[in-house]
Amino acid sequence: MSYDITIIGAGITGAGVAQAAAAAGYKVAVLESSQVGGATSSNSSKLIHGGLRYLESLQFSLVRESLQERETLLRIAPELVKLAPLHIPIYKNSKRNPLTIHTGLFLYRLLSGWDATTQFRRLNKNQWPELDAIRHENLIAIYRYFEAQTDDRALTRAVMASAQQLGAELLQPAEFTGAALRASAQTSTVQAAGDIEVNFYQGGRVQHLSTRVLVNCAGPWASELNKKITPTPALPPVELVQGSHLLLPPVLQHHYYLESPSDGRAVFALPWQGKLLLGTTETPHQDAPEQAVCHPHETHYLLNILKHYFPDLHLLPSSAQTMAGLRVLPKTQGSAFGRSRDVMMISDQRSKPRVLTVMGGKLTTYRASAWQVMQQLYPSLPAPRRGMDTRQIALHPVD
Repeated sequence: MSYDITIIGAGITGAGVAQAAAAAGYKVAVLESSQVGGATSSNSSKLIHGGLRYLESLQFSLVRESLQERETLLRIAPELVKLAPLHIPIYKNSKRNPLTIHTGLFLYRLLSGWDATTQFRRLNKNQWPELDAIRHENLIAIYRYFEAQTDDRALTRAVMASAQQLGAELLQPAEFTGAALRASAQTSTVQAAGDIEVNFYQGGRVQHLSTRVLVNCAGPWASELNKKITPTPALPPVELVQGSHLLLPPVLQHHYYLESPSDGRAVFALPWQGKLLLGTTETPHQDAPEQAVCHPHETHYLLNILKHYFPDLHLLPSSAQTMAGLRVLPKTQGSAFGRSRDVMMISDQRSKPRVLTVMGGKLTTYRASAWQVMQQLYPSLPAPRRGMDTRQIALHPVD
């Protein structure tokens, strides 16, 4: 079996790259050891959003890109991505005052190019009682703006199905066991078919394929799988940060963007598929990625935030289902809250990459990230055989 591009991992990033590559007419293989969208891509906050909080860390380009991608997904995937009104309550002791929130929402509109979906307003006091018995003591303002909500696993499956319809081949379950760059691949210009030999375990035995380029989209497993490539490409140090969510009984009817009273972090409380989705946390994860699990202190942290804003609610930890996903962030000092959420793309060589590792990024910007991946890979590949634009390819739920 010989391919132009082989991708490790069918999370949202791998699925997006597969779709972009297949749309360009390349022969694509995707190796997935478990389920499409079955790990980090199914444990997100279920939002397609611009990232309002990223304005605090001056990530303006990321917010602009995210808002553009949100607009695109609302257009091409209306069955999967839908707008919902979010509410931001502000109290006398909130870290962010009404002027800060108003300015942030105004910048949101500006960076979107004044898109209609970024309209916002400050609610009148006579509207406050409509909002789920939210705490009124010291409440000074509530803002309403819009974000888009999705089923992250369903979206990933839809993107992967689109890639397959365009010709990509999904090998599943198929566990990547190693890859070797042949000597000719060290000096070739456009990579020759078969320059890289890839080994994978499927159907009870080790199998082989050859490929021009290899794209590592294994998320929190990417660094470990990189060690199985010969010669081993250099990767920067990264940190795994766990984000946990709770699925609770449907005790709220409206969507909220809440500020944690203990540390000022943003936490979402969102009705989702007949339950209340509450999250997320940011906890350093030192163990193997597959051992990610919501810790009791994370459950209490989230329930305490909910109780702070809705004191009439009485929910026990035992009432919560839990989810835990891992973000891959650059390893730096300080809190994960303010670190860049831009996708990291690391190639084995600056020009004509043979191996490209993709880590981090956001669910919202998967399509734009896939486009950036292809821009890096084009010098290593023959000319595209077609030029379909993924901004124009409709996505539909997979039965």
